[in-house]
Amino acid sequence: MRIEHLRERSDLGVISAGTLKSLGVTNPWRRCASGGPWQRMYPGVVLLHNGPPTPDQQLTAALLRAGPGAVVTGAWACRLHGLPARAREIHLLVPGTARGSGTLVLERASPVPAASDVGGFPLVPAARAVVDACRFMRSQDEATALIAAAIQRGRCTPATLQAEARTNRFGTKLVRTVLEDLGRAESVAERDARRLSRKIGLTTPHWNATIAGADGVIIGRPDAWYDDVGLAWEIDSRAFHYGPRDYERTLARNSRYAAAGILVVQTLPTRLRDNPESVARELKAAHRAAAARPRPPVHVVEVT
Repeated sequence: MRIEHLRERSDLGVISAGTLKSLGVTNPWRRCASGGPWQRMYPGVVLLHNGPPTPDQQLTAALLRAGPGAVVTGAWACRLHGLPARAREIHLLVPGTARGSGTLVLERASPVPAASDVGGFPLVPAARAVVDACRFMRSQDEATALIAAAIQRGRCTPATLQAEARTNRFGTKLVRTVLEDLGRAESVAERDARRLSRKIGLTTPHWNATIAGADGVIIGRPDAWYDDVGLAWEIDSRAFHYGPRDYERTLARNSRYAAAGILVVQTLPTRLRDNPESVARELKAAHRAAAARPRPPVHVVEVT
């Protein structure tokens, strides 16, 4: 049997020993011996070359080992969802009993979550992937970084993560701790911001309002919006600004504000807590500056 034909019957060069035998390769393991042309990936799974497997080949081999109905979760699914997770073990959910090996984790799930095809692989929804990835973490900082990125990039919401952690409570203590800490930090920061705003006489009914331009295009969703002068106040928590992409999104947001003629004040929650007098001076000065120029043609989008 020519190797070209075997590759045609494989998936990215990954093939089962059973398929090889059906094609006339009576002893595929002999070719997987040290120095041989192939390599054994898992019991019953062969890679048709002896070099390092690519990530896609690793995942393909794991799914072939797991059998029909398996779906990808955990760190590998997070990466395919575009999230910054360190892929250690390959974590698959399977409909029946199966035995993993090494860095392959096969976990029985009943029912197996509905999966979507991403890059040719069946992935669980992002919220389940994030929760399962955090189950294998020991560092709260690492879990916080992943959860914050998932929320910031719109892959899931705190509510969907909380629901997933409640549904699958085994090993989710770290996830629940991080979500509680983030929720507490955000609620405390908003409480402090509202209190300071009232104290300095800059009251506004617009908290977390969506702002659009005259053309209807959405500009941003500031934490506080002073509609009378067109001033935005953003309480930028470090928990949601871990990587370069997060920083780029913040710059893009501020560029949209600038292009629309909106002044923006950025405040860290820690500074709001520890030095509210300085924040108050900055906010009042920004409000005066915004009032001294024509109000930009922007408006609050009413939620129906």
